[in-house]
Amino acid sequence: MSITESTETEIRGTRRGGGRDARRAMRAQAAVDSRKQSPAFIKSTLPKYNFFPEEQLDKICANGARILKEIGLEFHEDEESIALWKKAGAAVDGQRVRFDESMLLDIVKTVPREFTLHARNPKRSVTIGGDAIVFLPTYGPPFVRSLAEGRRYATIEDFKNFSKLTYLSPALHHNGGTLCEPTDLPVNKRHLDMLYSHVRYSDKGFLGSVTAPERAQDSVDLVRILFGEKFVDENAVISAIINVNSPLVFDATMTGALKVYARANQPCIVSPFVLSGAMGPVTVAGTLSQIYAESLVGAALVQLYRKGAPHIMGTFATSLSMQSGAPCFGTAESSMVQFGCSQLARRLGFPIRSSGALCGSKITDAQAAYESAISMQTNIIAGNNVIMHTAGWLEGGLVMDYEKFVLDADQAVAFARLASSVAVDENQLACSAFSEVGPGGHFLGCAHTQANFETAFHNSPFVDNESFERWKAEGELDMVARAAGKVKRMLEEYEEPSFDEGKHEEIKEFIAKRKSSMPDSWI
Repeated sequence: MSITESTETEIRGTRRGGGRDARRAMRAQAAVDSRKQSPAFIKSTLPKYNFFPEEQLDKICANGARILKEIGLEFHEDEESIALWKKAGAAVDGQRVRFDESMLLDIVKTVPREFTLHARNPKRSVTIGGDAIVFLPTYGPPFVRSLAEGRRYATIEDFKNFSKLTYLSPALHHNGGTLCEPTDLPVNKRHLDMLYSHVRYSDKGFLGSVTAPERAQDSVDLVRILFGEKFVDENAVISAIINVNSPLVFDATMTGALKVYARANQPCIVSPFVLSGAMGPVTVAGTLSQIYAESLVGAALVQLYRKGAPHIMGTFATSLSMQSGAPCFGTAESSMVQFGCSQLARRLGFPIRSSGALCGSKITDAQAAYESAISMQTNIIAGNNVIMHTAGWLEGGLVMDYEKFVLDADQAVAFARLASSVAVDENQLACSAFSEVGPGGHFLGCAHTQANFETAFHNSPFVDNESFERWKAEGELDMVARAAGKVKRMLEEYEEPSFDEGKHEEIKEFIAKRKSSMPDSWI
């Protein structure tokens, strides 16, 4: 693809001085080494931030309980779930179901507080829940953007590229799901190519399809080949995003997928999808009341289909422009809602999924940077476990951007360091440095600095701290141009992870058989 071809900016980048080239080579080697040594996930030592006092959280939960009892939720075209609710003791009136909060709280007691989500490479398996943080790339954009080509519809080649980039990014712990929507493939078959790309081009975990129950079943059947049926029945190996059709509706497509994953003992990430002011109230407390009600019902439904099945409380909530109706990101209100969701999840004992580097910008610019940074920082200090959309999100989620992907992934390294503990030992206290330098000296050349400088700070390959004159002489490249060069090099240097050839062939045969069983459909 042209994304890997030399561009004018890349050519200019090769004219740099030998010193800069040497430093870039050192950083490139450090990136390779960090990928080999990088942890499978983050073990956060940050205290979890409680934005709402307990008495305010009590009021939010009480309001959510009122919504459950007096208003209820609807289950569209899903008689099976409605029958299960009736048997459990809920009040059923057609598609409308009303609940006692106490009944739901009793049902969700069997949700695991923490579990392992296995990857085909055991070294890349992650813990979900507790103090663990797992970063995932962006999910679902129909468009892609790059500096070389601009904005266009995504293809399966783009999907493969982002699977490779995710695999190569040490701060991304999981391969995600629909990295971009491959619009060049039939709608009813593209999920098979996406699943194959995940298992071939990366050895990290991945999300399954939810766009139809039979596609969810294909996802479960594929991982049964990959891991073995018994292992899948006893362990979490694939997860799925189940979006609530907010406000207060579960549609048949989503509950159909939920049933497949829950019955297979695979984690569902049940996510209220709330644009405050459109799909929920304009107020923070009202939005949180709705999310509490929808989340509690979703978690209980998973348990009705399989008691003890893993579940993750999901959230996607943001504010709305009252002028244009467009979603807004990085706002104070969005952060308040996310803080509240995290507290509700801890109160319920659920692992929590949230959304990371969100922005509404059309290009990778200052708006994209500050909205993404605010969104990510909120998630880190809130103590969330599964942070989706960590890398690549642009234009309100419509676009997966190549350059922003690697810039966001680099920022994720910094956020991972923020969430990690600082050792307070003899080396970190730097006693020898003080003894060597003494009053009025400097630390640049002392032995302690020489021993620690390579790992002391996060050294971003995209940040330019040189003089103006050097920057100008080297081509006046901005961060996006430097990121374009990084993408090119990563894709050129990519090597596939090892893959058991027998399982690989069996998966290819499964996919070929499923594709041949149905005609192409483009709707």
